[in-house]
Amino acid sequence: MVIINPGNPTGQCLSEANLKEILRFCYQENLVLLGDEVYQQNIYQDERPFISARTVRLDMGPPISKAVQLVSFHTVSKGYWGKCGQSGGYFEMTNIPPQTVDEIYKVASISLSPNVPGQIFLALMVNPPKPGDISYDRFVRESKGILESLRKRARIMTNGFNSCRNVVCNFTEGAMYSFSQIRLPPKVIEAAKKAGKVPDVFYCLKLLEATGISTVPGSGFGQKEGVFHLRTTILPAEEDMPAIMASFKKFNDEFMDQYEDYRGYSRM
Repeated sequence: MVIINPGNPTGQCLSEANLKEILRFCYQENLVLLGDEVYQQNIYQDERPFISARTVRLDMGPPISKAVQLVSFHTVSKGYWGKCGQSGGYFEMTNIPPQTVDEIYKVASISLSPNVPGQIFLALMVNPPKPGDISYDRFVRESKGILESLRKRARIMTNGFNSCRNVVCNFTEGAMYSFSQIRLPPKVIEAAKKAGKVPDVFYCLKLLEATGISTVPGSGFGQKEGVFHLRTTILPAEEDMPAIMASFKKFNDEFMDQYEDYRGYSRM
């Protein structure tokens, strides 16, 4: 079983209760749990902190802490590092049988060697500056500044989407994404069908053509039939965010004016 926490595409943070339920299920069904936790530094709501699956597994005690097999993933590509091109990452195996670990090492040994810069970045990530180090104050200042800026960008984007007609967006709890639900009028669904497009793909392509804003249709993530979303990142520069959201609002208003006929909408 695979979890992404904080999540992609929705930007949610799993609660302790969520993780306990997942771990119990894995225990009952004898499933290995793969925990993609690469966004663990990207937290924007104090009341929804990141909690690792490993921590909850240990807190639950036996038999779950002794039996559930867990693989936790982390990387320098996310967080406040954002070094996507360096391909530096690691995974930690817990309760994995020794013979399985040996096979994993065997596969890793015959694969292409990891790049040197990626390994350097990874070493710096797991051993950051400590109090008393010459670079510690600067490290704290810069890392906090990056995360605070991302929090502001998440709020600007959420408020911007929620100010738009037929758009609803939950506040991004973590990760780097905003996941908005779009209520599409029947005329949009009909026009999309004539164009041979899924309705949310049709909307996102029109948005791209009109504004240059690139988004990912929710249909690519297995959303419920008749419900439409789009995912976008909160990564544009903070100073550019108001203009981006103003551009989106202008497009959405004009799009809805063109297609709205008040015969009902896609479900919320």
